[in-house]
Amino acid sequence: MDVKDFYFDLPQELIAQDPLEDRSASRLLVLDKDTGEIQHRIFRDILSYLRPGDCLVINDTKVIPARLYGVKEGTQAKIEVLLLKRRTGDEWEVLVKPGKKARPGTVIQFGDGLLTGTVTDIVEEGNRLIRFSYEGIFEEILDQLGQMPLPPYITHQLQDKNRYQTVYAKHDGSAAAPTAGLHFTKELLHQIEEKGVQIAHVTLHVGLGTFRPVKVDNVLDHHMHSEFYIVEEEEAEKINRTKREGGRVICVGTTSCRTLESATGEDGILRAGSGWTDIFIYPGYRFKILDALITNFHLPESTLVMLVSALAGREHILAAYEEAVKEKYRFFSFGDAMFIAAHPEQDS
Repeated sequence: MDVKDFYFDLPQELIAQDPLEDRSASRLLVLDKDTGEIQHRIFRDILSYLRPGDCLVINDTKVIPARLYGVKEGTQAKIEVLLLKRRTGDEWEVLVKPGKKARPGTVIQFGDGLLTGTVTDIVEEGNRLIRFSYEGIFEEILDQLGQMPLPPYITHQLQDKNRYQTVYAKHDGSAAAPTAGLHFTKELLHQIEEKGVQIAHVTLHVGLGTFRPVKVDNVLDHHMHSEFYIVEEEEAEKINRTKREGGRVICVGTTSCRTLESATGEDGILRAGSGWTDIFIYPGYRFKILDALITNFHLPESTLVMLVSALAGREHILAAYEEAVKEKYRFFSFGDAMFIAAHPEQDS
C-alpha cells in the first residue's frame, strides 16, 4: 500500500488559522460510507443525524500549555521546550529546539527562574528527558508560563487558550487537542442527551506524533507513536450496552476511535482499563466496535486519512475531500467536520 495513494491537492488558503466564534457553526460534510453519497450541512445539524439509543463517545483529555520558552544557564541562549509526556514525577520527555544546545547536564531557566529544567538524558528520536524543579504547584506554573502547542500548520497566535480545548476537557495530559470535539457546545451536548443519546467519556492523551508525517513509501512500514488511554468501567458498560441493544457507537474523533478499537477484544466487547496504544488503522482493518465517526479534515498522506479510508473506503474519502476542497471547506484543527456513517439520515 503506497503512501501516495492517500494524496490529495490542498490549497494553502483552506487551512483554518482561527477558530470560529460559534463552535457549532462549522460546516459538516455528511458521508454515506457505503454509497459515497455526500450531504452539506452545518455542524449543529449533527443532532438530527443522531438517534435515540445511540452512544456518542468523547475524549475528555485536556491540552496542557506545553510549549515553554527559556534560556540556557550561562550563555543565555534561547531554547524552546515542548512537553511530550510525563515519565515520573517531575521528569518529562520533551522536544527541544535547538537540540544541539541541550546536551545532558544543560540547565534551562524559564520565567526568570520560576521554573528550572535540567536535561538528564537523550532518548529515541532525539527527544530529551528534563527534570524540573520549582516551588509551588507545577500545573499552576505551567499555566502561567506555557503556551498552547498549536500544530505547525497554524501560524496565527491564539487569543483565547480555551478555544484549543473541548468544552468537556477534564484530564490534563495532551500535547494536542482532540479536534473533532471542538465543534460541540454545552448546549448542543445537552440537546443530544435530551434526544435519548448516551454520552460516554474515554481519555486518550494525544501526542504530537499525531502531526508526524508518514515518511516511508510503504504504509505498512510506518511506526505509530504510542499514547496513554483510560476507559472506566461505567463508560465501557454504557458502550457495550448500546451495542447489545442495537444502537450505534459513534466516536467523536480519531482519538476516541483508536481508544475503543484498542480496548475492544475480537469478541466485540470493550474492556475497561488503561494502557498505551500504538494502534495503526488503515484500509483492510475490520472495526470491532465503532459504527460511525465524527472527524475533521486531515492532512494529505497522513495516518488519519488512512484511518477514515479504512472506515469509508479510499475512493469515497478522496472523492469527499475533493468535494470539500471544491466547496472551500476549512481544513485541520480549527476547520470543518465530517460525519461518516452507513446510511446517515436526518429526522424528518
